[in-house]
Amino acid sequence: MPTEKISQEQKIWGAVSYLWVFSIVALASRKKDEYIRFHANQGAFLFVASIPLMFIPMLGWLLVGIIAIVGIINALQGEKWELPLVGEMPKQLGDWIIKTIKL
Repeated sequence: MPTEKISQEQKIWGAVSYLWVFSIVALASRKKDEYIRFHANQGAFLFVASIPLMFIPMLGWLLVGIIAIVGIINALQGEKWELPLVGEMPKQLGDWIIKTIKL
């Protein structure tokens, strides 16, 4: 099964997508790149999910931080890692953001 070649630039954009609000920047500027869009969708979902989780001191922060680090590492390795337990929600959120904000 042939795998697509992921450039260093794509890996960096994918990793930056997990740094909360930068996911929106990645969605806006690289929305046609499937690899970057995947990670930007994940990052945007994590950003939205982090807001209520931040009200759970230490546990919420730790959980969001660990998930972001795992996402960054996988993006830099050229891999796609889906957030656990959320299924298609990140993709749906990313599509909604692009349509709503007209990116």
